Formats: sequence, structure tokens, C-alpha cells
Amino acid sequence: MDPAGPGPRPGPRLGSLFSSLSLKSDRSKALPIEFRGAPPEDQREPGPTEQLDAIFRRLEEDVLTFVKEQLQRLHRLLASDYPECSESEGEEPSSREAVLNITLDFLRRMDQEQLAQRLQDKNTGVYRDKLKSDLQQKFSRVFEGVAKAGDSAPLTQIYTELYITETITCEDIFKTRPHSPEPIRAVLTKGVAGVGKTELTQKFSLDWAEGRAHQELTLLFPFSFRELNVFRDTQFSLVELLHHFFSPSKALCSFDQLQVLFILDGLDECRLSLDFSRTRVLSDPTESVSVDVLLVNLIRGCLLPSARLWITTRPAAANQIPAECISMVTEVRGFADPQKEEYFRKRFRDVATAVISHIKSTRSLHIMCHIPVFCWILSTVIQKLLEQTERPELPRTLTQMYVHFLVVQAKVQNIKYHQGLGADLHWTPETRKMVQSLGKLAFEQLQKGNLIFYEGDLSECGLDAASVSVYSGVFTQVFREEPGLYQDKVYCFIHLSVQEFLAALHVHQTFFSSGQNLFKPHSSESLDPDAAFYSSAVDQALQSPNGHLDLFLRFLLGLSLSTNQSLMQGLLTQTGSCSGTNQETVNHIQEKLNEKGLSAERSLNLLHCLNGLNDLSLMKETQKYMRLGHCSLLSSPAQWSAMSFILLSSDSDLEEFDLRKYGASETALLGLLPVIKASTKVLLPACGLSPHSCGPLASVLSSSSLTHLDLSNNNLQDSGVELLCSGLKSAPCRLETLR
Repeated sequence: MDPAGPGPRPGPRLGSLFSSLSLKSDRSKALPIEFRGAPPEDQREPGPTEQLDAIFRRLEEDVLTFVKEQLQRLHRLLASDYPECSESEGEEPSSREAVLNITLDFLRRMDQEQLAQRLQDKNTGVYRDKLKSDLQQKFSRVFEGVAKAGDSAPLTQIYTELYITETITCEDIFKTRPHSPEPIRAVLTKGVAGVGKTELTQKFSLDWAEGRAHQELTLLFPFSFRELNVFRDTQFSLVELLHHFFSPSKALCSFDQLQVLFILDGLDECRLSLDFSRTRVLSDPTESVSVDVLLVNLIRGCLLPSARLWITTRPAAANQIPAECISMVTEVRGFADPQKEEYFRKRFRDVATAVISHIKSTRSLHIMCHIPVFCWILSTVIQKLLEQTERPELPRTLTQMYVHFLVVQAKVQNIKYHQGLGADLHWTPETRKMVQSLGKLAFEQLQKGNLIFYEGDLSECGLDAASVSVYSGVFTQVFREEPGLYQDKVYCFIHLSVQEFLAALHVHQTFFSSGQNLFKPHSSESLDPDAAFYSSAVDQALQSPNGHLDLFLRFLLGLSLSTNQSLMQGLLTQTGSCSGTNQETVNHIQEKLNEKGLSAERSLNLLHCLNGLNDLSLMKETQKYMRLGHCSLLSSPAQWSAMSFILLSSDSDLEEFDLRKYGASETALLGLLPVIKASTKVLLPACGLSPHSCGPLASVLSSSSLTHLDLSNNNLQDSGVELLCSGLKSAPCRLETLR
């Protein structure tokens, strides 16, 4: 894979040829030389010069024979479609590559550039076919949920189309857009945990490998940051890195004229130091450097500037890549409503209609079902409950669902390892210890922002790899270990939400069994100790800059309810769930909802928390105003947040949102920004907007799928227009029509 232009190749190429030959032939060894015809009385040993001459004569014979064979092979390849370019089993490719390079250089020196390019193309084509074959084998079958022996399924059979913002399909992701004629070099695709980013890249790779799509690409190299992390302390050239991961690339000597795509999956799992401000510039793909330097220069476009890049990440890590390095930002939103139904119909068949009806009636669950992994967890719970009784009480809140999920896995463990009866769960000492250990690991790593763990991380939490390996084998649905390169193991929970649930369980159990509050205690003396504990968790979650404790908080508050505690009797300390404690927690949340500066995302999460605590007072009050058409009477930020929550949770179509239906005012606009962000077409004419509205609107333009915006008949002034322009200039802005 030498990118050098025309001209003689450097000496190391021939050096590799001679090295390879000397390993494969014993004729080049320094053997005794017999001189026939010499006088019998002359028994002298040959001198050093004569011996060296003889060795080189033999070496010349070997080299000429080998080169002649290889030239004949290249001649056949060039003259026809003769498919003889695959490496012989066990033969080093360096000698073949050297002969190929010599031939290409000779043709170019003889002004036979067309023949040289033809030979290069044919050689590349054969190795492209080998690469496709390897990727087909790698991606054709996948595991849903957790990898278990014999449990894989064809990817093309179970793959359900995902909704991607810009309303583009996977096939069109690198196609030039009408409003942006520049070619797309690098795409950053965001999406929450479990939404299907990895499966999307696998489907893309498989479609290329099987010839269904993306055939304009010559080569496709899919990497994950998880596997690249193993090489934190290793130096590679880009060519060597490709040689290590993709053996078919070994005979390619140049990237010239090739359409190459690099997929870098899971930026949020990257443990390499990606420093775009201080990393030196690198343009030579044969120079060995640390892997982080390779990646920074590949993303910058300094290394192989003609190559395309596709990076996937969870939203919180997206800002690690400078905006100027990215041509387009997309977001995977997971399943739309039709795909949710399609998924559950595949899983439940005869009872699918009843299951779908229940999920639709429980809005908090139905909303979360846009995440494919969440659908799988919910299906696992419902399936087990249906097996146990004809008319089970299906979960109605997020916490209920995860409590059931943990109980299901404990029952599986009890039956498998302790011959227990599935109907009567008895938490064994081993299972209790296992849940406690995993909960501690989940919480401490969540605090650090770690979603994948190595053996060193386990040691910091007082766990050893052997014990976690047992947990992985027993609790396969909750925690898994994945073999990496060189037999290194990477540990992770099956989904971030499982880690957050177990972390919440650990914090709850620690407080009610030992009195230790793992968060900073709440300062208010008016609250009882239990309410102060929950309030401190609310405060801590609101201080999280990227919202990594949002779901954790919903689980923790849900565990305060006696209904959920009773499901885990024998494992969870029963607190008796005092109604006074719950009301004080509710009051604290409502106070936070009315504070200035609270982001829309945090507001919506607090409303989910109120739902989880079975407090619907704010919702009912807001719905009353909406039903009577008195939205203009809404007076508090909490009420406007509640209206956003209601609209986003409803079945109503948000493709077009007209603010005038809910109150033509700046207050209404600022209160309903989450709804505007989720809409495609927004109508704000004559709504009394001022320059003060333009800053928040500009932030929406840079982070939503909004394509049409009507701001006519508002007094925005020059200062407001300037703010709007900052949003219009942002790389991800998709606005097509502005009035």
C-alpha cells in the first residue's frame, strides 16, 4: 500500500523480496561448493571471495526464477480476466508486492501508464473481492441483545429500517445534497445508546460486501474505537494498521484513484487521546506513529484526504470532533411508530395486538421504544410474564420494567445453577452478592463517565476478572464480556439503561442499609432524611453537563415506591415508602422546574420523574388549560415544560407546529422550544417575537431536523437577524425555507 508516485521504489522493497526468498529456499544458504574438473590433488577450500561469488550466482538464479514466475502471472492478469491474484497459502505477500511494484514502475517509466493503471485496478479488484468475502462472514449474522452460542440471526432478516434525521436512508448517506454541492468527506452520526448505530454501520458494510449498494466504493474498512483502544501504547503506520486488521489489503500498494471509506464506530467508547489542537500533522500513510495521531490526521483530512469517513457516537461525545472536520451531522432516532409495531408483531405474533395496545397506553414505555435494545428488553419481560400467567400485570413505568427484567434474570440463574423453581424466587446469597457487586461497578463507572470497562477498572471497584467472568456467564442478559484482540476482554452492560438501573439500585440500597448518602446531602433542614436523600440525587443529576444521570434519577425515584420494592422482596431493603417523603420530593422537583436557566432536556426528565412518582397534578392542571383553549394563561416555566412534555408524548403529528394555536408570544416560544426542535416545519408569524427569541432559535437550528421556518411579521431587528445567521452558518443546519 505504497502511495508514492511514479519512479523507482526505495531499496526496502527489494530488501523484503530477498528476505522473503531466503526464508523459503535452502539454495541460498552458504553450502560447501564442489568444483568439478579441478585437479584431484588440489583439495584447498574456496576462498571468501569465490564463496561469495557462488552464493550470489545461486541467489541470482533464485531471484530470476521467482521474478519470471511472477511476471508470467501478472502478464496473464493484465491480458485477461484471469483470476490468479490471490496469495498462495502460507506465502508472505511482501515478495509478490515487490515484483508488482517493480512492474508498475517499469510500465510507468516506459510511458505505459494505461497498462500500469489497468494492472493496478485488476490487482485491487481481486483483493476487493477478498475483503468483501471477509466482511460478509463477519457481518452476515448478528446477536440480538446478548451474544449466546447458537442464537445469532441473519442481519438482513432481523434488520428494521431506522429513522435518520435529514430523512435520508442508509444508502444515501454520502450522496451530495442539492443545497450543498460540495462532496461529503466526513459524516458524524449521533444517537443514544442502543438506538442502532452499530447495526446501521454493519448493514452498510454488508450491503457493500454483498453488492447490494455503495459499489462506487473501492474499499471499505470498518473499525470500532473499542478494538482500537487495545493499541493505546502501540505505534503503527496507517498501512500497518490496515495490514493488521484486514489481511486482504496486504497486496495493495497505493490508494491513488481509489474510493476508500473508513468507518469509526463508537467515538464515545474511545480511550485514545484525540487532541486536535496539538497533534502534529501527518500525511505519510507509511510512517509509524501512535494510533491517536493516525486517527486525528485521518479525521482532519491530512492523511488520505480523498478518503471518506463515517464516525458514530453517543451525543455527549460528539463535540470531541471539531466542526470544521465534519461535512455533515446526522442523528439516528431509532424506530418510528410503524417500526415499533413491526418489531412487536414479529416477536409476539398471536398476542401482538394486545401487547402493542398496552405499550401504546403507557406513554413513557412507548416513547422509549424508539430504541431497538429497549424493545428487546421490554419484549423479554412481557414474554416471561405471559409464560407465568394468562393475564399478567404488565409493567407501566420504566422502573417497573427494569425491576421485572432483573427478577427474570435472577430466576433464570436460580433455575440453571441452583435447581430452584422459577415460580417461587428465592434470592440466593450468590445472586445477592452478584447484584451488589455489579451495582457498585455500575455506579462508580457511571460517575466517571465510563460505559466500557477493562480489567483495571474492575480492580478499582474491588472486582477481579475471574469473578466478573462468572457473573457474565450467569447474568448473561445484564452484563457481558467481549473478547478483543490478543485475548483482551472488554466488559460492558448490555445497554446503558441497565447500568443506570443497577447504579440506582446500589445507591438506594447503600443509603437504606447503612445510612450512607453517596451524593452530597441536601442542605435543607425542612426535609426528612429520606426526602433529603432523594432531593440530593435530583440536585446532582441537574448538575450533570451531559445528562448522564437523567435515567439514573428516574430509576432511583421509582425505587422509592413500595410497589416496586415488593417485586424485589428479599433483595431490596423495604423502606415503607412514606407518602410525606414522596410529596416533599415532588415539591422539590417542581421548585427546580420553575428555576431560570434549566435546560429543556433537564425539564423533560424531571417531568418523567414526576410521572414515575405517580404525581400527575402538574400534567392535569396544564391539560385543563389546553382543553379550554386558555394556554395564554400558563404562567410558570413548569407549566410550559409540562405542555412540551404532553405534546411530545402525544400521538399528534409534529411535522408542522403552529405556535399560534398555543399562544402567540415570546413566552410560549421559549417554553415550547423542545417541541420546535422535534418538528420539521415551524410557523411563528406575527407572534410578537423580539431579538431575545433569536438566540434560542439559533441553537435549535444547529441541533434539529427543522427544514421550514416562518418568522414573518416579527420585530427581530438587525441584532436578532445576526443571531439567526450564526445558527444558519452551523454545519448541521438543515433549513431550506426561511420567511
